[in-house]
Amino acid sequence: MLNRGVDKRKIFLNDKDFLRFIHDLFVFNDIELSNGNFFHFHSRISKGEVGVERPVKKPRKLLVKIHAFCLMPNHYHLLLSPVVDRGIPLFMHKLDMGYSRYFNEKNKRRGTLFQGRYKSVPIVKEEHFTHLPYYIHCNPLDIRMREWRGRKIKSSKEALKFLNSYRWSSHLDYLGKPNFPSVTQRDFLLEYFGGIEGYREAMDKWIESFDSLGEEYELE
Repeated sequence: MLNRGVDKRKIFLNDKDFLRFIHDLFVFNDIELSNGNFFHFHSRISKGEVGVERPVKKPRKLLVKIHAFCLMPNHYHLLLSPVVDRGIPLFMHKLDMGYSRYFNEKNKRRGTLFQGRYKSVPIVKEEHFTHLPYYIHCNPLDIRMREWRGRKIKSSKEALKFLNSYRWSSHLDYLGKPNFPSVTQRDFLLEYFGGIEGYREAMDKWIESFDSLGEEYELE
């Protein structure tokens, strides 16, 4: 799933915005609850402590499984699978509407925040599936190394270092570094990759392969 700001405007202006959207990923992924105000979101970034507190200890009933995500200043990517009938459209409607309301109220603006309905790219081929987690988690390279989309990069070491420092994706959780672990359901992909070390090795090899030329990688 992909959506971006209208006219490619920024939808995340600061850390608070990124954290709010991640909060919404967790909160709105529930059949029974749709109001983010039922939850308290706490953040102590300097200590690396971020979480969601529920006032009532009651298990969530998921709409979707969030396998992976990445937030960029003007767009986001999600890898989802439905848990219930129409789980994806229900979740996406709550997510986009909820975050838009927060953003507009915070910034005293009106009107549409996103360019339209989210874009959905069904996974129909195995090769598409095997590359999608890499693609989603590599999106932050656009900030410093746009050439990665041509499968060419100056330093794979620097690319990996940057990705391993970027907080606004599920990449760190797949590396076994708790970041926003409660947001994603990682069992399926970790089993596919052979665990945390398998994911780490696969990601490293994929980035290191960028010393060869290829077609520009674009799923947007």
